[in-house]
Amino acid sequence: MTAALDSSWDPRTRLRVLLIEDDDGDALLVEEMLADTSVPYTLERVETLSAALSGPLTADCVVLDLQLPDAIGLSGLTKLGQHAPGVAVVVLTGQHDQATGVAAVAAGAQDYLVKDQVDGPLLVKALRFARERKRAEQVEQQFLQQQLLARENARLERGLLPSPLLRDPHLDLAARYRPGRNGSLLGGDFYDAIELADGTVHMMIGDVCGHGPDEAALGVALRIAWRSLVMAGLPMADVLTMVERVLVHERIEPLFATVCMVVVAPDRRSLRLSLAGHLPPLLLTPGDGHLLSGERLGVPLGVVEGAKWDALEVSLDPGWSLLLYTDGVFEGRVGAGSERLGHERMAALVLDIKHETGLNRRALLDELIARAERLNSGPLDDDVALALLSHDPGATADER
Repeated sequence: MTAALDSSWDPRTRLRVLLIEDDDGDALLVEEMLADTSVPYTLERVETLSAALSGPLTADCVVLDLQLPDAIGLSGLTKLGQHAPGVAVVVLTGQHDQATGVAAVAAGAQDYLVKDQVDGPLLVKALRFARERKRAEQVEQQFLQQQLLARENARLERGLLPSPLLRDPHLDLAARYRPGRNGSLLGGDFYDAIELADGTVHMMIGDVCGHGPDEAALGVALRIAWRSLVMAGLPMADVLTMVERVLVHERIEPLFATVCMVVVAPDRRSLRLSLAGHLPPLLLTPGDGHLLSGERLGVPLGVVEGAKWDALEVSLDPGWSLLLYTDGVFEGRVGAGSERLGHERMAALVLDIKHETGLNRRALLDELIARAERLNSGPLDDDVALALLSHDPGATADER
């Protein structure tokens, strides 16, 4: 059983062959057939499987007799495959034992040859085919392994994405998360929201400097730490301090993170805002909107040991929405020059979208990203996280 030679084979390439054959006559036959061809080759012969397995195999292809003193039948093929899984194997069978050859191919050999029914060109063609088939099998196996790894990574990353906990039926959280790394589900941006038993809503968004997997892992650690601290009832003034300790402990390099943290009162009429190097949220009302004050902007986490972050009290009118964002959405360029969109123009863009289209909240976030990308003349390079928390007792699910 042979197949056409792969067209990628270079006939000038020296073929390295290991012959495992105890019969001198059969071994001589193989040597003569190779010698009668014009193909450059090197041939090494051993008489037992044990001798072949005594060291590393460097051959391109192994010609294996299935009737060896120390290995009869497919047992030798199995042992050879375990010892050198990357080496192509062609088995030699007797004239009346072709069924064993077929079984050998099913068990992992790349081809089989029937003694007394083979000549030099057929032998070389079989060896070359076996080598190329083995390479193709390895490429396919690597591809399947990469696919499996990608699926497992995606499953893991999906499990690490936030799952906000809000019970108030009059609250709605719309969020969009776009990591900057190609093929990734997680970036260095992070956000979360949780409602406590007394009705207080804690919400945050943050950004670890950098764009690699270490930053993504650190962002997950900070988000989980923040949620744990909030659920444990730690005062707002202490939460950022403890989150910073986690950052300093977990970071591999001197990374820092910016964080915006909001606590909404149970009556939904006021909030407290703390900013650790992060720009303030955009507060939207039914008729207008504006960026909250950044006058109490503190330093990012991980920059100054012992830093403190003051909270700003903000009153809320009925029907409010609060947009928290990371810098990826406004650091895109405007046109072909070096000018950036900036957070103030981003806020104006949100208001334009709100007034022009009347889109629901989730569609508004999608349109914001789409317009930022159009202004950037292409996809945004940085991680993008948007979280829009809205309070509207009269809104239906379709309007949100």
